[in-house]
Amino acid sequence: MGGVKLKRRTIMGYWKSKVLPKIKKVFEKNNGVKKAAATEACKSFDESKEEYTKVFEEKKGELQPKVIEIYEASSTEIKSLVKEPKEAGLKKHSAGVEKLLDELAKIEFPGSKPVHEASTKFGPALVSGPVFFVFEKVSTFIVEEKKEEVVTEEASGSKEKEIVVEEEEKKEDVVAAAEVVAEPGPEKAAEQEPAKVEEAPPAAAEPPKP
Repeated sequence: MGGVKLKRRTIMGYWKSKVLPKIKKVFEKNNGVKKAAATEACKSFDESKEEYTKVFEEKKGELQPKVIEIYEASSTEIKSLVKEPKEAGLKKHSAGVEKLLDELAKIEFPGSKPVHEASTKFGPALVSGPVFFVFEKVSTFIVEEKKEEVVTEEASGSKEKEIVVEEEEKKEDVVAAAEVVAEPGPEKAAEQEPAKVEEAPPAAAEPPKP
């Protein structure tokens, strides 16, 4: 029994001292290569930003309804991430981010295809710059949509106020007309006054008796 325990300890010691460090170095090397490749992908994307922005401005009207539809179908977490991009959010909701980028790539949203490919290969967090660039463009449609809603609400509110004012003015006109009808004119007032009884003239004074 003692020999078996000693053998196990020897194997565990060899594993910890020799094997694990080598595996760790391989992972670190792979991560280093991955990060370097992600950095190159980001640089390549940055060089094309101007062109993506130009195409975005040209197709803005065509893209807006499609983008809003995709955005509305996304989860609450992804919507919040689009409005307030954070690297921690990219790590936490990487699957949702990749799904959104995939949907944007399907409608040929400028820049979304290379960003989706890089995100799938390296993870959204390692290509956060390009991902946030796409999110920024998407968010412009969301802001514009909210502004339109506010303008519509204000317009409907002003219409309601106008209707209320008109109704109040009509009520005032009706009341004024009723008052005019209720007050009789001077001729009618004279007709309505009861006829005065004419008083008999005073009797002539009798002459004094002699």
